[in-house]
Amino acid sequence: MSAGTIAWIDDGIHKPCGYRSGTVLLLGLALSIHGTLFSQKKQASQKPGATYPLLVLVRHYREDEVLRYRMEGINQGHLNSIRYNVHADGVVKKNQSGIFIEEFRWSNLRVDNSPIPLSPASQKFREDLSLSPQYRLSVPDLSKVQPILIGPITDLLTFYADALLAMNQPSLVHVGDHVYVKHGIPNSWADGNHFILAEDAIDFDITLKAIDAAGHVATLVVRHVPPSHPRIELPAAWMQTPVSDTPNNWVQVQKMSSGKYAAEVGKETFTDEIKISTLSGKIISASMDNPVDVLERICSDSSLESCGAPARFQIKRQITLNQD
Repeated sequence: MSAGTIAWIDDGIHKPCGYRSGTVLLLGLALSIHGTLFSQKKQASQKPGATYPLLVLVRHYREDEVLRYRMEGINQGHLNSIRYNVHADGVVKKNQSGIFIEEFRWSNLRVDNSPIPLSPASQKFREDLSLSPQYRLSVPDLSKVQPILIGPITDLLTFYADALLAMNQPSLVHVGDHVYVKHGIPNSWADGNHFILAEDAIDFDITLKAIDAAGHVATLVVRHVPPSHPRIELPAAWMQTPVSDTPNNWVQVQKMSSGKYAAEVGKETFTDEIKISTLSGKIISASMDNPVDVLERICSDSSLESCGAPARFQIKRQITLNQD
């Protein structure tokens, strides 16, 4: 996936800001277990003799239904930060297979309060998403859109993939219900040129946080957390020492124009909170908090053994999605 190699923050060294796992790993997991879990949850909701109501979140689509969201973000890098907002306008259609989809287009992009014109290709771009159990989410072709749009596009996909995974957990029926989904397989955004090594690994910690019966809203929290034993590649011994309070689950080595190497290792997490209508199954709002605690050393050799003093900092992205 190209989203990992083109990021919102570019201060000369620190580029990816952590949304590879939120999209790629979650998509792979959701696609592999999605059908089975939906079937299990449907069966649970029909279990004879149940003495309590079971929450069953299902997306009920209406053709030509209009959706309009406003996404806002604050991306704080090591040396700079930006703020942005952009609109995602969608309409419910049926695809060629007769499955309901939400087709989105992007508009009204502003970065640091300045309007950013969209190219003709970006204006024509359409992002197809769906919470239908028959639909398979996929990463769209991002090769023709402006790099500035890749963050919002993949973050919206992450919210849908998170919602899909959480909605299809058969054990999430009461407030406080919780499920931990192990994954841990490394995800790479290394391109062999600028990024010699770039990996992260996560598990999923999902909770049904709240149900507003009067307002017909369920609140889901999906945390992307470091596995107990991340299987990422850590080529230098100094990278093994935890940067934070868990084993390191994020690593990045970038070749600099000076010929030296910027070697980084740390802890990456996501916390996504998603509010979903219990009537329609539509996403009402969502938020994402995505910090990466980083230790960086500038090294003169590719083996990352001859390095300067360590520097510690945090990369952080905060994203909100609301109906507009």
